[in-house]
Amino acid sequence: MLKKMRFTEDGVSEYQSSVTIFSWRPIFENAEFSKTSPLYRRLWGPVRRLESLHPDASPRGYYADPSYRANGFIFVRIQGGFHEIRNSISDVVVVARLLNATLVIPEIQSTTSSKGISSQFKSFAYLYNEEQFMAALAKDINIVKTLPKNLKGARRKKKIPSFRVSYSASPYFYLHHVLPVLIKHSVVELVVSDGGCLQASLPPHLEEYQRLRCRVAFHALRFRQEVQELATRILRRLRAPGRPFIAFDPGMIRDALAYHGCAELFQDVHTELIQHKRAWMIKRRIVRGKLSVNSMELRLNGTCPLMPEEVGILLRAYGYSWDTIIYVSGGEVFGGQRTLIPLHAMFANVVDRTSLSTAWELTRIYGREANLIDPKTPPSVEEEEKHESWKNVGPRPRPLPPPPARPKSYNIEGWWGWVAESDNEPESTVMELRTNAHKLLWEAVDYMVCVEADVFIPGFDRDGKGHPNFASLVMGHRLYQSASSKTYRPDRRKVVKLLEETRDHLYQANHTWVTSIRKHLRRSLLDGLTEASTKSKSLSFLSHPVPECSCLKYDPTESYVNASSPSHSQLQATLGAVHHCPAWMDSQIISRSKDKESEEDLDEDDSSSSGLFFRHNGSNHESGGGEINKEEAQLEDQEEESGEK
Repeated sequence: MLKKMRFTEDGVSEYQSSVTIFSWRPIFENAEFSKTSPLYRRLWGPVRRLESLHPDASPRGYYADPSYRANGFIFVRIQGGFHEIRNSISDVVVVARLLNATLVIPEIQSTTSSKGISSQFKSFAYLYNEEQFMAALAKDINIVKTLPKNLKGARRKKKIPSFRVSYSASPYFYLHHVLPVLIKHSVVELVVSDGGCLQASLPPHLEEYQRLRCRVAFHALRFRQEVQELATRILRRLRAPGRPFIAFDPGMIRDALAYHGCAELFQDVHTELIQHKRAWMIKRRIVRGKLSVNSMELRLNGTCPLMPEEVGILLRAYGYSWDTIIYVSGGEVFGGQRTLIPLHAMFANVVDRTSLSTAWELTRIYGREANLIDPKTPPSVEEEEKHESWKNVGPRPRPLPPPPARPKSYNIEGWWGWVAESDNEPESTVMELRTNAHKLLWEAVDYMVCVEADVFIPGFDRDGKGHPNFASLVMGHRLYQSASSKTYRPDRRKVVKLLEETRDHLYQANHTWVTSIRKHLRRSLLDGLTEASTKSKSLSFLSHPVPECSCLKYDPTESYVNASSPSHSQLQATLGAVHHCPAWMDSQIISRSKDKESEEDLDEDDSSSSGLFFRHNGSNHESGGGEINKEEAQLEDQEEESGEK
């Protein structure tokens, strides 16, 4: 709230209040439909077959407290983006428990470059709440904030043993290679730069370590207070209109597009930038393959991200109206706002963190920033004196001075110069490094919003190394915290095939095509879990933390004969063997009525269609999307209601 005052000779005469904070002004035309209506339940309601799944990451057998006689200290340096840091922290806690070691609060860094980076941006406390982290894991491992003085000095002199750990190192590696060194030197340093340091799938006898990963990621890792407060304010503003919202993560970052060979999804300058990055990856053997690939073929194979336009078409076809609120997350959407224009055209209320907060609120979470020193410092006085003495030396022979540097014929701040003249991109400036560090905070805010969203849909689930990305961690957290929340996991290969079938008539789709899209998205709510358990979980446990970190509640009003029902059998086949929830959790069960059961069956078999789902109303030519024909929507509701009877 901003208050304006008018001052007169007699003092303050008038107050005026105004609210001019955000650039977003929600636009709604459709009347709010009842939360008990079939259409509302289909679009926003919980996934009934997952309602019995609940979080349970507590130890299930004998689990000893951490020993006070630890084998030594583990100091960890973690490098990478938001999702890589989160994965790595969970791994290093498990490693510390495995080796009976005391963990020093990890040092995190969003870039491998150390030039110009203040120690503020390497601090664990810059992103996460240290006190919460230590308190939540007090019964799992011993944690200290810093090394003892003698070991701290040895580290400064680089006299402590160091291991650069691979992405999926095995427990055998730590027990047979790291542990002997730890016992001998009382300290080891681990450098983690690939987004993890322990294999995702552990042997069955180490299942408690998987639950420890869940306790770290979903309970111990809380963002620092300023970040949580900003995310809470954004969530409050999103829900202020009284409507549910969708969170969408495009996953379109340059590294991922280059790694997976998706350059041709874009045009001209963007294609060239992606190919330049891919050439850099090939030279460093990050990518094994050719520079020129058929991106369209890869897209048809499901290897490339879904474009925002394609995700918008899926949502409109499913039945979400043009005035649905969509929150776009992600620190980078490659191609900029241009790639989001079609999504804005289909939905009037597309927002992100910048439109839901002020510049002051975003900069406030950085805290006080120390003055950073640019790595390109001018020559020291001593160097200048040496150069001057060289010029004034006597006539004796001396080597010629070096030739002057070749003048640059381009603007070094533009991509057009370095992409043509050098294999390496220009070194980042201090401000670029600082901005890169701040991306961790921006993505932390987006992470909280996405986890709490009513509906979540990803555009892509792989990063620039082929590992599960930000969206995968969000889906894993939602599966753990509230499994029944709607989380679409579309099969990109099937979606692209469906889109290609009607490429020339996307905005005037027929009944059969719309029905196919709806069935696919509905099935992705469960079928996507099967795919995640086979593809994502093998690379990142946090992307699919079931069945190890979940339990099933049974309705006491139902007989255990129903445990062999089709829905229960499908759930067991999808998630694996999920154990029964403890007795204290069973007492909180709310029985489901029979009409809800039939509603879930209806969701699976719905074949209603909204016809021309991009049809404009006469009163909405400027809204950018049109809406579902009201008569057809009413007919659809009637069909669903009749299906329940």
